[in-house]
Amino acid sequence: MLVLLSVLAVLFFLGVTGLSHVYHAQRASLGDRWFSRGLADLNAKHYDAAVTEFRAALLYSRDEYSYQLNLAEALIGLDHTGEAFAYLLNLWDREPDNGLVNLELARIMARRGQVDQAVRYYNNAVYAAWPPGEESKRRDARLELIEILLQAKRQRDAQAELMALAANAGETPSLQQTIGEMFMRAGDYERALDAYRTILKVDDHNAAALAGAGNAAFQLGRFSVAQQYLQSAIRVNVNDTESAQRLEITEMVLRMDPFRSQISTPDRNKNVVDAFAAAGQRLNTCPLPSRDTFGTTGSAPSLKDEWIGLKPQITDAGLRRKPDLAQSAMDLVFRIERQTSSVCGPPTGPDLALLLIAKLHEGS
Repeated sequence: MLVLLSVLAVLFFLGVTGLSHVYHAQRASLGDRWFSRGLADLNAKHYDAAVTEFRAALLYSRDEYSYQLNLAEALIGLDHTGEAFAYLLNLWDREPDNGLVNLELARIMARRGQVDQAVRYYNNAVYAAWPPGEESKRRDARLELIEILLQAKRQRDAQAELMALAANAGETPSLQQTIGEMFMRAGDYERALDAYRTILKVDDHNAAALAGAGNAAFQLGRFSVAQQYLQSAIRVNVNDTESAQRLEITEMVLRMDPFRSQISTPDRNKNVVDAFAAAGQRLNTCPLPSRDTFGTTGSAPSLKDEWIGLKPQITDAGLRRKPDLAQSAMDLVFRIERQTSSVCGPPTGPDLALLLIAKLHEGS
């Protein structure tokens, strides 16, 4: 009797265990089925249906990580970021190095305007261990991080991230174009020029890269280089009005600069006379206040008085008699252009060219 009861107990236990396995396997199968439907709807951007299906999947496997993560993504698609955030925080506590979780948390923080928290999660996403086939999401996370930093005016941080991105970017034109544009926005014109040149090694007729390189060289004050790129950009794209305007100013700078190398004395004198006249005209259209922008007062002559006093000598004959007058005249021109720019706003035409020439020769 004891042996019989023992055998029956074992058989009963095995039966219950088998039934339990069948039950759990069936639940897992149902959960997987709902999850597969949810993935299909999520990929098709049918977020309402996906949310319903992921919730159904979670009824059969409440703690399944992938079910919760995809439900959070579907909720984000519906703009239910509060509920999604709760799921994501729970998932982050379980796996703080999960790249996708950190990326989605970063995006939510960015939408809320919480920049420091967004940057922290973006950094986590950039340095997370992404599964094979999803490495591109690391780059996407870094690009989004750079955009957040640029919008927050954190130029140095953005430059550092851009350098890290550029180091492994390869020669893909579209990515290099994005890097070049971001370097321009970050104020690193040298590296922007490098990015555009990388594109031009592969495609020397790329209109966007030619225009970008011309703009970068222009910002660096390399006007001869800028001229070449901008001329090429316009040849490739005749509708590029921005490059055409930049080229016009570039050629004006190259033509009006009396200090450029290998300029003849007659041409130098003509440029000085023309620049002096343009500065006088700028004073007429932008009269400076009696107290100048540097706050000086007293008996010191105004820029207008200085210009009037020097004007009789700034002629071709006067400059031939006294070549040193050219430097004095241009010093006054540069001071006029700087101060009128600060009082009346950015100049245009010849006055803009003269202001750029002044910057080009600062300290020389």
